[in-house]
Amino acid sequence: MRKQTIYQLNSLYRDDMKVTGYFYGKGEPTLCIMGALRGNEIQQLYICSQLNKRLKQLERDGQFCPGREVLVIPTANSYSINVGRRFWPSDNTDINRMFPGYRLGETTQRIADGVFDAIRHYKYGIHFCSFYMSGTFLTHVRMMHTNFEDLSLADDFGLPYTIVREPKPYDTTTLNYNWQIWETEAFSVYTSGTEQINQESADEGVNAVLRFMEARGILRPGSTDTTADLTGVDTKVVWEKDMSTIKCDEAGLFIPYVKVGQEVEEGELLAEILDPYIGEVRREIIAEKKGKVFFRRNKPVVYANTVMFRII
Repeated sequence: MRKQTIYQLNSLYRDDMKVTGYFYGKGEPTLCIMGALRGNEIQQLYICSQLNKRLKQLERDGQFCPGREVLVIPTANSYSINVGRRFWPSDNTDINRMFPGYRLGETTQRIADGVFDAIRHYKYGIHFCSFYMSGTFLTHVRMMHTNFEDLSLADDFGLPYTIVREPKPYDTTTLNYNWQIWETEAFSVYTSGTEQINQESADEGVNAVLRFMEARGILRPGSTDTTADLTGVDTKVVWEKDMSTIKCDEAGLFIPYVKVGQEVEEGELLAEILDPYIGEVRREIIAEKKGKVFFRRNKPVVYANTVMFRII
């Protein structure tokens, strides 16, 4: 393992912010793994720490294939992590809405530029992201439909679902989108948990990356069988627009009756919305179609038009 500062932001009043990369193997820039770009992404930071722990041992054991280089960046936003803010503390901007960056621009634009300049040459890119809605969901791979993507490669993660998203205008400034435009095969891996560590889901994320590395010829075949459950499952491709999205039309207290991953029938009671003052049921939330619960809100208070469930 080689530890290297890939970008540094000098500071007048506190320690300089350094974006630290951990390199494994030598040769062609093959795989870059990015962790937390936001200050509350503790789960994503933790997953990268566990990957570093595993990859360090695998390199020591000679399990990397020759001519392959892997880079792991646990976070590119340590300032926000240190003060417990999701976005950049001074101006509340999002680094993952600043790619490919601009070296003469605002602070987060310069950070994005410095980081992207160091990682845009890798053949594969994996970003551990946090979900934009507050809730629990199945661990999955997410890809943007840019006409540069190869959906078959996502099978190598061995996760149950690959979710394909039609990019919106604001997606064009994310790391995933720009990696694809610069001809990197890019994947976003989502695990349950952001501000809190979800150990089970974190393990799923780590093992998915190791499966991918074996399948892509970065690790020797069978090199991780003794330390991880690398069996995997057949992957189903689901377009996000084809999911059933269930919103509420009343504000109140959210009482769910089904769990993520549960199969539900059309007409089944999913949740109730209670009046927060007198406890009466304002709305019963009913499944519109038969399917599997992919996402469930995890906050107890809901407002009108809040997304409560997504059903595959």
